[in-house]
Amino acid sequence: MSEMNKTRPYQVCTNCVMDTTDTQIVFDDKGVCDHCNSYYAHTLPNWHTGEQGQRELDAMVAEIKKAGEGRDFDCIIGMSGGIDSSYLLYIAKEKLGLRPLVFHVDAGWNSQIAVNNIEKLVDGLGLDLYTEVIDWEEMKDLQLAFFKSGVSHIDTPQDHSFFATMYKFAQKYDVKYILTGANLSTECVRNPVEWMYYQSDSIQLRDIHRKFGQRPLKRYPVTSILWHKIWLPYVKKIKVVRPLNNVEYIKQDAVKLLSERFGWQPYPQKHFESRFTRFYESYWLPVKFGYDTRKVQFSSLILTGQMTREEALTKLATRPYDEATIAQDFEFVATKLGITVNELKGYLEAPNKTYRDYKSQRWIYDAGAKVMKAMGLEVGGKR
Repeated sequence: MSEMNKTRPYQVCTNCVMDTTDTQIVFDDKGVCDHCNSYYAHTLPNWHTGEQGQRELDAMVAEIKKAGEGRDFDCIIGMSGGIDSSYLLYIAKEKLGLRPLVFHVDAGWNSQIAVNNIEKLVDGLGLDLYTEVIDWEEMKDLQLAFFKSGVSHIDTPQDHSFFATMYKFAQKYDVKYILTGANLSTECVRNPVEWMYYQSDSIQLRDIHRKFGQRPLKRYPVTSILWHKIWLPYVKKIKVVRPLNNVEYIKQDAVKLLSERFGWQPYPQKHFESRFTRFYESYWLPVKFGYDTRKVQFSSLILTGQMTREEALTKLATRPYDEATIAQDFEFVATKLGITVNELKGYLEAPNKTYRDYKSQRWIYDAGAKVMKAMGLEVGGKR
């Protein structure tokens, strides 16, 4: 069912494990891909940890504390229960002395491990937790619309609701700082746009829902790229910051610390705190489209010295999903969405589409990325 790139021979990077399943990948004369070359030429020279990173972090923390004076909390941290957000919460409270409000969005797919991890971190750090629950009937309808559309980025409804809800909360209560676990240490290689299109494109979200949805989106939170990239930061002065980029963040060390101190439980793979994302990234994407997100995740760890290329290739030789339980996962997703297993299989076997088949704001993202890189404000990002 996967649609591999038939216009060029298969090739894998000699430095990381990205390959021609990313159809826009470019290799140099040594067989090194553009993801790697961009990392060495642009990301690494502009990524500061050590003394310079500490100075930048100190200045950031001072601003956050000043903006939060007289308030119950000085920032909000989006918490999924995954390793990045969990470690960020620990760093923010214990190392930086911040007073974050833990912000969780329940889109209906939390794994029990994620729920437990959130509770353990919140209780262990003595913080307050605010949970926003997304209207399930509308979420279900929107997710089914994305399945019916045939695009690869069917996790958009969940991701879009996460940051839209958090941004709306920040604006409503005039919170000036949102801390995110996004980082270069484990995410310096990003999923290609053709694999995972921009989740914040409200034009595409509404177009797909208009074509395939069954009920109006009255309570589902919809944001837009212009609202959260221009209105919030430049008019409302609400900043999104990434503290993990200024500290030494080694994934396995973070897992060990959180596990020993809080009883935090690791997941088999990044993003698996959501049962839907686990199904989507481990099964739907590779089986239907030939996209294995482990290549992106492992390549990031290779570039930052946390995994060897040989280790990555060995792991990639195994299937990304558990063959013993995938039938149960398939049935779980179908049942939760209110459809039959055969209907879900029908979407799996239907012709593949891309974000180009629907209305979008891609030109805004392209223009914004060029401006951000030219100004030195973005050292990572999709290409």
